[in-house]
Amino acid sequence: MPIAHSSHRVSSAPPAVLVFAGHDPGGGAGIQADIEALAAAGCHALPVITCLTVQNTQNVLHLKPLEADWVLAQAEALLADLPIAACKIGLLGSAAVAEAVAGWLRRYPQLPVVFDPVLAAGGGRDLSGTALLQCLCEQLLPLTTLLTPNSEEARRLTGLDELPAAAQRLLALGCQRVLITGTHEADAEVVNTLYSMTGILNRSVWPRLPGSYHGSGCTLAAAIAAQLALGQALPTAVAIAESYTWHSLRRGWRPGAGQYLPRRCPG
Repeated sequence: MPIAHSSHRVSSAPPAVLVFAGHDPGGGAGIQADIEALAAAGCHALPVITCLTVQNTQNVLHLKPLEADWVLAQAEALLADLPIAACKIGLLGSAAVAEAVAGWLRRYPQLPVVFDPVLAAGGGRDLSGTALLQCLCEQLLPLTTLLTPNSEEARRLTGLDELPAAAQRLLALGCQRVLITGTHEADAEVVNTLYSMTGILNRSVWPRLPGSYHGSGCTLAAAIAAQLALGQALPTAVAIAESYTWHSLRRGWRPGAGQYLPRRCPG
């Protein structure tokens, strides 16, 4: 498995990050968000499409998960040819796809995995069901290096209202670290909290920006995966990615009638 070797790789080659995520034709979230965030950090994205969507900046209208073997075939073709330094998971779309991705990851336990559990669209449409939620908790969380739910996702995954208790439940399900973001809370500032089994590792506070943003969670998770691929320790990777994401949102713009989009590529 060429996770760490390649006879023709040169020292200046950017680290490659494999991404399992859906396609957002509006470019705000999903695969395009991941590609842009990874490129901005100096990494090369290896995008594996999990589902197709019909959506815009206002909401997701339709969701079509790919067949699980098509998802696996994409990943296998990449792994047979390219060194992979980290993995980022976003929208999976179905329990069958989630189960297939979990089976694939079990073969490569040394691969750092950042999982953004996308459960609903910014416009409110539910993107998950009972079977998918169960598969995420039972099969994917034990394979996750860092889980990055927003507060609503943390509550939905656990059924718990208090975020510290939700974080500990998620950790008990097997993920190594949990970063709960505060963008969906009513606080005057956005508070992101990084948890381990021993408690809070770090808490960062960011000025709350006006408006609602599409793709902020994708941007943050991909940026963290990029920093892990570049060799940063997890707390440092989170700090660098949080700063990058906040500035991407601050530079954001509103191209349609719905949410703002992050400007992930400076310029």
